[in-house]
Amino acid sequence: MAMNWAQLLSPQRIQSDGTTEPQLPDDALPDEPPLRTEFQRDADRIIFSPAFRRLKDKTQVFPLPENDLIHSRLTHSIEVAVVGRSLGFAVGRDIPRRHRPEELAQLCPVGSPRRDGDSARSWAQDCADIVAAACLAHDIGNPPFGHSGEDAIGGYFSTEENKQQLYSHGLTEEQVCDLQKFEGNAQGFRILTRLQDEGNLGMRLTAATLATFTKYPRQSLVKINADKAETPPVHLKKHGFFQSEKAVFAAVAKEVGLIPVPGGGAPAFCRHPLAFLVEAADDISYRILDLEDGLRLNLVPRQKGIEALCEIAKQTTRFRAPGSDDSNEMVEYLRARAIKQLIIEVMRVFTEHESEILAGIYGRSLLDEVPSFQQLAHIRQLTETYCYSSRSVLEIELAGNQLIGSLLGEFIPAALQLPGQVRSKHAQKLLQLISPMPKEADAYTRVLRVTDYVASMTDSYAVSLYRRLKGIALPGAR
Repeated sequence: MAMNWAQLLSPQRIQSDGTTEPQLPDDALPDEPPLRTEFQRDADRIIFSPAFRRLKDKTQVFPLPENDLIHSRLTHSIEVAVVGRSLGFAVGRDIPRRHRPEELAQLCPVGSPRRDGDSARSWAQDCADIVAAACLAHDIGNPPFGHSGEDAIGGYFSTEENKQQLYSHGLTEEQVCDLQKFEGNAQGFRILTRLQDEGNLGMRLTAATLATFTKYPRQSLVKINADKAETPPVHLKKHGFFQSEKAVFAAVAKEVGLIPVPGGGAPAFCRHPLAFLVEAADDISYRILDLEDGLRLNLVPRQKGIEALCEIAKQTTRFRAPGSDDSNEMVEYLRARAIKQLIIEVMRVFTEHESEILAGIYGRSLLDEVPSFQQLAHIRQLTETYCYSSRSVLEIELAGNQLIGSLLGEFIPAALQLPGQVRSKHAQKLLQLISPMPKEADAYTRVLRVTDYVASMTDSYAVSLYRRLKGIALPGAR
């Protein structure tokens, strides 16, 4: 049993209730070609969403930087999409060469009206568009202050007192696990399928884009039959959807033909093949560009950083050695060359392992197999030593952890009071800040509305709200 590209690139749109959206006429003029493919529509919907716009003020590595050239989550996501588009195009271009025509002819032509013409370019363009759209959204569910924000939310619900409070309000073990292991990837899936344009059954993206977005296609509480001595497959390290979206992901998995992971006793699937490219694009971007940011901020010793980039960049054709030039322009040149080389290497690794990937038995990250693996490991060591452990990064992560825990401590007790109970005026006012808070919702849904609210905040808004709720600052005051 193996997945097939014809089904994997399904253009069928999935709604927040798990049903498929009826096929509607294209928005082009009669008798004219469509204005966009279905997968290009996905990217457009993501870019125009408020959740995507908020990424401009969310931490990548260096929080709230004063240097405009340092990456935010927004610029990071755009650059990941550029790398992912190249990877998708390179992999998709050769699909007709690697597979029999009858395997590929099953695909509904709605996804790409160009299939009647240049077949190779059609497959390449669709794969490029799908991967780019998924890359644009890959961080859309991240809370403020990066991964420390995720840890803060999970840490709040992991205390014995707060955990017992959840159980006392009827939450299941699976639902509590969602909160204790709060995951930005699962929050992103929730945004893409439910929260954005909620009144119209969500953003209604294609099944291909949603599956490609989901790097970890399993729920939070799941047991996988595997040798404990072995490293778990990369796609099972985390979870990619909450209990609230379990049915939606099941519909996505069925539509594109993801292979269930046996023996888990709970929803878990293999990855969509293009999800490996999203992961690779993200890994390439943050490893290379975090180093570039570290060099711009003079955190990484300049010679060490330039030499590390050179080790990868010099493998490209027509490479120009930097000599004594250590300017930012030379760093940009080396960064571009290094990314180009890594794209070529990742594409080759994907092609070599395509049969395993389609069979659902490939369990590693593509970047773990590239020839430049050791050079990338060295770059990661440099950024961990000089960037991720820098004083400013550690201080803002610690502050963010405290801040988010405090905000949850205000909102969660208020949300857990049942609608029929008498709430204090303070609790009522807190809940008025969260919109919409369903009146008849169960406790799990009400708690999720709070985490939706907190996770959606930008870094600066979270700081501002905290200061106002604590009486440190007043709205409009200076």
